[in-house]
Amino acid sequence: MRYKLKGDRVSEHEALLAAVFEALAAAPPEGLRYEVLKLDDGVSFTHIATLATEGNPLVALEAFKRFTANLGERCEVPPSSSVATLFASHPPTP
Repeated sequence: MRYKLKGDRVSEHEALLAAVFEALAAAPPEGLRYEVLKLDDGVSFTHIATLATEGNPLVALEAFKRFTANLGERCEVPPSSSVATLFASHPPTP
């Protein structure tokens, strides 16, 4: 998922994201790798969720539900998502 925030909503957004990562640390879902990248413009973000199992355990987290509840309102450019498959990596992924 990628999107661009409204400049005045970055602090709120980052606090909501921090709560998601606190919840993940407290009860790590099996088979999930979740990364959030903040781009150098300071308002654009990219999320990468790598799932080793069927379904996305993020959607069950209360903190993630709070994060996504009004995400569109915080955005200047709305979120867009896509599914990808690994083409290659270095070092190779086992």
